[in-house]
Amino acid sequence: MTKAREFISPSDLTFSWDNCHRCLWLHYNHGLKAPSFFPLVGELSALQENHFSKADSSSLHPDLPSGKVVGRGAWVKSIPIPFNGNPSPYAIRGKYDLLMEFEDGTYGIIDCKFQGKDNDKSEFYAPQLEAYAFALENPASGDAMKISVMGLLVWSPKRPVGNPGTGFNLELNSSWFPIKRDPGALQNRLTEFITMISGPTPIRDSGCDTCKFISDRREVFGAE
Repeated sequence: MTKAREFISPSDLTFSWDNCHRCLWLHYNHGLKAPSFFPLVGELSALQENHFSKADSSSLHPDLPSGKVVGRGAWVKSIPIPFNGNPSPYAIRGKYDLLMEFEDGTYGIIDCKFQGKDNDKSEFYAPQLEAYAFALENPASGDAMKISVMGLLVWSPKRPVGNPGTGFNLELNSSWFPIKRDPGALQNRLTEFITMISGPTPIRDSGCDTCKFISDRREVFGAE
């Protein structure tokens, strides 16, 4: 097997980093990743993105600066990530949800979320959005964009409305959770991330279901 990845996904700086580092190491060094299944996540995210395509900021939330949505579901790629004072072998590459342009010429990254409850998870998602900001401010090609606003636009179920004759709809809560820019925190996370995936294989995480399944399977079938 050969090294499978040269790009760091923004989402890996949150979900994957907070889970098993052994599995994350295998993904980046050998391309091995356990199958995952998230029913409706992609469809609901696309629904939000399409709803706000080319919308004014007031249509998203009144707390947003005056501007409009100028991009959705687009890929971004950064220059090589600095690591210990030198360019690393890795760059950021990922697909943001919504890109806004404001009247002062700056831009905003909006991450669309459909959650079961109207909870503020901005601290958890901060590294992911900061990574998108890094890629847009330090693009591998094209013009740099100054990111002044980041945040989560969260939809959560409120109650069903309608009847069997006309059909049912789902009434939603909509909340805006801003995320304060912190490039230093992103650099710290990236330094830890690159150090881990560039080092020796991490020890097995006793709480990882995937590692446990592999271990238990070997006990049943052997090495095969």
